[in-house]
Order: sequence, then C-alpha cells, then structure tokens
Amino acid sequence: MSKHFKHETVLLNEAVEALNIKKGGVYIDATFGRGGHSAEIIKQLGSEGRLLLIDKDPLAIAFAKEVYKDDERVFVWQGSFKDFPQALVDAGLNKANGILLDLGVSSPQLDDASRGFSFMREGALDMRMNPDAGISAAEWIAKADEEEIANVIYLYGEDKLSRRIARKIVEKRVESPISTTLQLAEIIVSSIPMRLQKKEPGKHPATRSFQAIRIFINRELDDLIECLECSKESLASSGRLVVISFHSLEDRIVKRFLRAQSTSPKMPRGMPIRDDQLEVPDFKLIGKAVKPSRNEVEINVRSRSAIMRIGERK
Repeated sequence: MSKHFKHETVLLNEAVEALNIKKGGVYIDATFGRGGHSAEIIKQLGSEGRLLLIDKDPLAIAFAKEVYKDDERVFVWQGSFKDFPQALVDAGLNKANGILLDLGVSSPQLDDASRGFSFMREGALDMRMNPDAGISAAEWIAKADEEEIANVIYLYGEDKLSRRIARKIVEKRVESPISTTLQLAEIIVSSIPMRLQKKEPGKHPATRSFQAIRIFINRELDDLIECLECSKESLASSGRLVVISFHSLEDRIVKRFLRAQSTSPKMPRGMPIRDDQLEVPDFKLIGKAVKPSRNEVEINVRSRSAIMRIGERK
C-alpha cells in the first residue's frame, strides 16, 4: 500500500473483552478498518478458531490480506457488513460466536484527503467507503433537487438549518460544479449565520452536513438495520453482538434493536398461557452502555462520541 495513516482503535480492550472470546470460536470483525480490534481478537484464538474480516474499503481489504496472508485462521471478505451471512458461507462457516461492529469512518479514511470525508482538507468530494461502487457525493449533489438535499441533511445530520444549506448548495452549483470538500464546506459555512456558529465554538459548522451526506451515500443506517436483523439467525447460542456507535442516530437504532430483542412480548391479562406459548427473547443485554474513559478521550479526541452496547444471543 502506498499510503499509511495512523489509526487509534476506540474502546479496544473493552470491545474485545465484550466478545467473550472462546479459543475455538468463530468471530467477525465486520468493520475491519485498520484492524486494531482484530489484532487483539486473533491473540486470543487457538488453532481451531476463525476470524472473518469484512470491509467495503478496498484499501482496508488490501491491508488485511497483507497482514494475515500467512494465517489460515483468517478469512478476508470485501463488502458491506450487512452481508456478513454471505461472507460466512463463502468462508465455509456456519454460525458466529461474536460479531463486532465499529461504525463510522476510520482515521485513515478521514486523514486521506483524496477520500473526500474531511471538511478540513482539500480533496475530491467522494465520501464512498468503496470508491469503486455507487455514486460519489459530488455526483449526487450535482443532480439531487433542493428538497432531497434538505431532507438528507435534516434526517441524517439532524441539522435544523437543512433547508437554508440546501438552498445555498443549489444556488452555488449553478455558478460552478461543487467538486471538492472545501468548496462544499465553504458553502455550508456561508449559509449559517455567525451568531449560530458561535453557539457551538468547538464544532465546525459543516460537521452535521458532511456526516449526513456520508451516511446517505453509503447507506450506513439501512445497512446497520439489516445487519442487526441478520445477527438473530447468524449468532450461535451465547454469541455476542458488540456495537460501537459514534452518533445518536446509530446508537438509537442499536439501543432499540437490543431492547426489542431482549424483551418478552406482553401477554393479555387474565388469559391462561401454556409454557409452549411463551415467546423467549432472542437476546439478553450485557451490562450498561460503555463509553471511553477520560484518558482515552484525551489521547484520541475522535473517541469522545463513542458508545458501545452489548447483546448476547440466547
């Protein structure tokens, strides 16, 4: 690989411990990134254990193949984490004993300006986790109507100024194509009144809009919902689902899923029910939500919004 970027793995020890690793188990790092979690998981696996690594990003896949080229316990698969059941089939495996999702964008993706994720660095406005599939952010912005842009920014970025930002984007693209990250960032900043920018002094005004467009372009929330549903069938009994989220939309989906799957349905009062009619929940919750320590946040500021939830298949 020609480019190397430092990546600080978030909640490293906490996530690996949450997987409750068995030496002969099957584990999936469904968002490999640069493999911080995987490096710890593999240390705890015996010769019969298996580790399945998944990522959309071709650079992450190339990195994984290089690192684990001589380890027969590891199977590397390119694709969305929602398709992990197919990856299990391709690897000749059945059920998993643990699935780890570390959501969001990895540091190498943010730090590589050419990927188009960062509003702080000049680069082509791409934002695709897999640059070889789908349409780029620039292509979408060039053709989407004002209402669609506003809806994406509002739904996925939770930005109350979404309509104002969308109007400005549509106005500016008439003058010249919006093809770089800093172009888009400047348009967003110029559409937000200074008095509102001052209300969040530590936050770049383009943060929410960039997040929203990235989530939309990569179908991140749709993929997350599908992945969580698949875990019900693909996790072995006592298998763990460990999810690290980085913003409220992701965490809300994970929290609601685990709560729903760990709660027995309410039965009508006074109605006699046989034991064989009782529905047993698919999961049980393991502990409370986990957040990075103050020390971790000081070392890696990008970890500050992380939250980890754990469910165990019954």
